[in-house]
Amino acid sequence: MSKPHMISRRYLPSLPSLLALEAVERLGSASAAAEELNLTQGAISKQLQVLEGQLGLPMLIRDKQRLRLTPAAQDYCREIRRALQSLSQASLTLRANPNGGALNLAILPAFGMHWLAPRLARFAAQHPEVTINLSTRLQPFEFTNSHFDAAIHYGRQDWPGVDYLPLMEEELLAVCSPGLLKSPLAAAHDILSYPLLQLESRTGDWGRWLAHHDHPNQRPPAMLFDQFATMTQAAIHGLGLALLPLFLIERELQENRLIPAFGQPLKSLGSYYLVWPKDAPPRAPLTSFRNWLTIEQNA
Repeated sequence: MSKPHMISRRYLPSLPSLLALEAVERLGSASAAAEELNLTQGAISKQLQVLEGQLGLPMLIRDKQRLRLTPAAQDYCREIRRALQSLSQASLTLRANPNGGALNLAILPAFGMHWLAPRLARFAAQHPEVTINLSTRLQPFEFTNSHFDAAIHYGRQDWPGVDYLPLMEEELLAVCSPGLLKSPLAAAHDILSYPLLQLESRTGDWGRWLAHHDHPNQRPPAMLFDQFATMTQAAIHGLGLALLPLFLIERELQENRLIPAFGQPLKSLGSYYLVWPKDAPPRAPLTSFRNWLTIEQNA
């Protein structure tokens, strides 16, 4: 989404002029508009003259003692009425919910589904004034060119221009379907005899796993996936061995749909963070969410 442009003040009439025009169009006369707005009839006429001068167009047809809007001004007035109603509603919403509103959050699908989503009901119960809108983004982006207030980031603290709240470290376990491997392998390098699965954004994971088990300088080929969810299903259906985060496969391990292939979990190079623009003053919904996450991760 592009960055909002500065509103041109040249074509932004004063609120009193717009209120005068709307009242005259709705009530049919300057005297009735003056009574409703608690102004003199002369003041109403002055505001309408100011509006015509600013827009450079005749807005009114002056027929003896009666004022009528030109057809173009009638169309303009309908738009103005909608805008005034929106302003009024925005003010009422702010008064009723000064600390609330929408929080637009970019998430990673696996983390959002397995770690964040189960916890969101607690946030909603504690902060009913905040509505969270979730959208998937797999890579860092420019906050200034988006509508997002914050994002979930995996990796290191290498996203420029943001602040970080650490959420969770990650551990990877080599797993596969029981149909592919009846029991754990005898040695780490035995994985090279089996098809391997890996995330396309983490193509070095198997090489790092082998180096951890004393087999450095290897980068075995593997089938690529763009998300953990599809890679997990591929492993369950016997397509190969996969390195998967423990927090994503707890149920699959308990139900014996996946089994450990070799060794203990290996700590990932990256961690999960909540990130938000460093230079932008945080809105109240983000502050509430950030404070809640700080408590939640330590619970």
